[in-house]
Amino acid sequence: CSSLLVATGTWVPNVVNFPGSEYVEGYETVSTNPEDFAGQTVLILGRGNSAFETAENILGVTNFIHMVSRSRVRLSWATHYVGDLRAINNGLLDTYQLKSLDGLLEGDLEDLAIVKDKKGKLHITLRFYLENRNTSAGIDSITLPQDELDNFATRAPYDRVIRCLGWKFDFSIYNRSLKMMPGKGNKIKYPQIKPNYESRGTRGLFVLGTASHSVDFRKSAGGFIHGFRYTTRAVHRLLENRHHGVPWPSTVYPITQLTNSIIKRVNEASGLYQMFTVLADIILLRENATAFEYLEEYPVGILAELEMQTGRKAPNGLFVVVMEYGRNFSGADKDVFYYNRAVGEAQHAWQSNFLHPVIYYYKHLPTEREMRLQPPDWPLPRPDAIHHIVEDFLTDWTAPNAHILPLRRFLENCLSTDLRNFFA
Repeated sequence: CSSLLVATGTWVPNVVNFPGSEYVEGYETVSTNPEDFAGQTVLILGRGNSAFETAENILGVTNFIHMVSRSRVRLSWATHYVGDLRAINNGLLDTYQLKSLDGLLEGDLEDLAIVKDKKGKLHITLRFYLENRNTSAGIDSITLPQDELDNFATRAPYDRVIRCLGWKFDFSIYNRSLKMMPGKGNKIKYPQIKPNYESRGTRGLFVLGTASHSVDFRKSAGGFIHGFRYTTRAVHRLLENRHHGVPWPSTVYPITQLTNSIIKRVNEASGLYQMFTVLADIILLRENATAFEYLEEYPVGILAELEMQTGRKAPNGLFVVVMEYGRNFSGADKDVFYYNRAVGEAQHAWQSNFLHPVIYYYKHLPTEREMRLQPPDWPLPRPDAIHHIVEDFLTDWTAPNAHILPLRRFLENCLSTDLRNFFA
């Protein structure tokens, strides 16, 4: 076949091996019946949504729950990343900070060890305590951390230890000739793919769905159904052009409709909103700016390849419409509720924090080199001109003075054209 679409997800559980890890239950097999945990003391390994979902399910019946991970809690309302902890699952934070019932710990899981006593209780110790020791001799012959430090945090024994460390892509089913390689750094659980969702090692092999999240990991919603339904459609359009010569869908309008077309899209387009900074609307200008061609939800990472990937020409400049958060507004340690966090005046639109439309103007299609050298944390290279539509509390960018007028003037300055409509 000329194209292979891989949509197998990330279903292989992440497993950490340490002494005593055979006593750990996996998220994929552990009971979901809260009654099975009544009165028990539970340790959860991990700190993502699966860990907190598990904790939330048993929170009301357990003795107490501890959670250990190497990283801090990342709240989705602070990071603006839907893969981080959602409010619906964070009940354990209340019982930790307000009730002193449960708790969060930070540490490297590979340094842990678990020892089981004669009563079936699980004791947490550290790997180096077991080095050069015969662990089969029983817990009585093993020095535990609390023997030397009587207030050791996990000195109380646990009834159960549950592994909730997330999932990774299954590379084992692919022959080496396909060169399906894992990503680097925190993207190691995903295959390496290009911004057009094609494998870096094999032409014609495309990765869709959750497994394609390396393109926008920790940025947008490409790893989740409300995001990858739009990226999958984008891949379909790319393949239609590659294999059947069907150009990317577009609509041509007279230039006087430019302002209205942008305003309509930023208020109605779900793909731009869910896949912010990843999918963009492209506006291709016709000669002398008398008309324009509108393309919806194109992957910004392959903007330099637009003519080849879409079958559309861009000889006269273009506008790129994306949605963005403020540059320094998102982060695990950010206070997103601080006073004066919102901008209300159009003249300060560039300081907007909440998700808002940004329009980039390029006199020429950016090159591959310009794409590689784009500023850090920018979705696109530096444009010839840029315009922020000021953030709006109602996410409704239809205000004549605050939203539409500044946009029209920006477009007019870029095109040296009067975009007002006159009727006799």
